[in-house]
Amino acid sequence: MALYSVAEAKNRLPALIAAAERGEAVTITRHGKPVVEIRAVGAPTPVRRRSPAEGLAWLQEELAKLNLPRSDVDNVALIDEMREADVDPGIADRW
Repeated sequence: MALYSVAEAKNRLPALIAAAERGEAVTITRHGKPVVEIRAVGAPTPVRRRSPAEGLAWLQEELAKLNLPRSDVDNVALIDEMREADVDPGIADRW
């Protein structure tokens, strides 16, 4: 295990990182006491990429789970209904 003071580590950080990547134990000390250990992180988990068709199918499944209000009305009509509902609360049940 290699020990380095904070000052040494500051001046040699790229080399210490390279040593940790090779699997060497690197410890940084302050006033002679170990305070930090530098070690390599495991290999990241690869991201599974979906094809556009798979992505669209996944999105449709997720949207179906949300149980969103009706979608047979275009946005402008829906906003008009919402404005009307502010005036007449009885129609708010439609959406």
